[in-house]
Amino acid sequence: MAKIESELIRRWLHGWTVARSLPEAEPVESTGDGLRSECGQPGREVEVFALRADEEPESLARLAAAVAAAKQTTWLTVPTLHPSAVEAVVSAAGLELLHRSEWFMTTDLTEHPQHAPAAPYQREVRTEGPVTVVSLHGPSGEVAARGAIAVVGADAIADRIETNPAHRRRGLGRALMSGLAEAAVAQGARTGLLIASEEGQRLYSSLGWHHEADVLIARGPAVPPNR
Repeated sequence: MAKIESELIRRWLHGWTVARSLPEAEPVESTGDGLRSECGQPGREVEVFALRADEEPESLARLAAAVAAAKQTTWLTVPTLHPSAVEAVVSAAGLELLHRSEWFMTTDLTEHPQHAPAAPYQREVRTEGPVTVVSLHGPSGEVAARGAIAVVGADAIADRIETNPAHRRRGLGRALMSGLAEAAVAQGARTGLLIASEEGQRLYSSLGWHHEADVLIARGPAVPPNR
């Protein structure tokens, strides 16, 4: 891609808020600099997502300044093809850079490879409305891996993909993603979207997911309790 499309970011964010049962994100500026989501987590009360960081660097500067001045602890997530430039802008605004190397990734779910969990692991699939949670259970019934996927129209947004450290290197990540993709396609989804941690990038790439942009995540100054 020559640039990361703002519409793709909007689609991912819509599904992410559904996956986490959060309120729909609202515009940060009338100019469309970004979108704001109420997360309600300690140390992450609000998250702002930049839409045009590469196309209009001044829009990112405005968002970074707003995050730095926010009265709630606010994170800034920036999909970009120019991570060094973004890092300079957020650092100049006084934000703390939390993650430098996450990836925005997409895939055609209809072509997603399928991998069943090896014995003795068992896969459990639970769907409530648009969200499906897949869990892989070990021999004693413990949760060895878990993830969720939210279907919004033809899009499916994977979220909170986790493997218990004691059960890693056993193919559970592949089996988990296979279960999520299968469930999403059964509900009419065709395009998979996710933001991958550094740990997950090799797994998703091996399953056919494509890197669309880097993602930088920064945080505004801690807000004193009496502020």
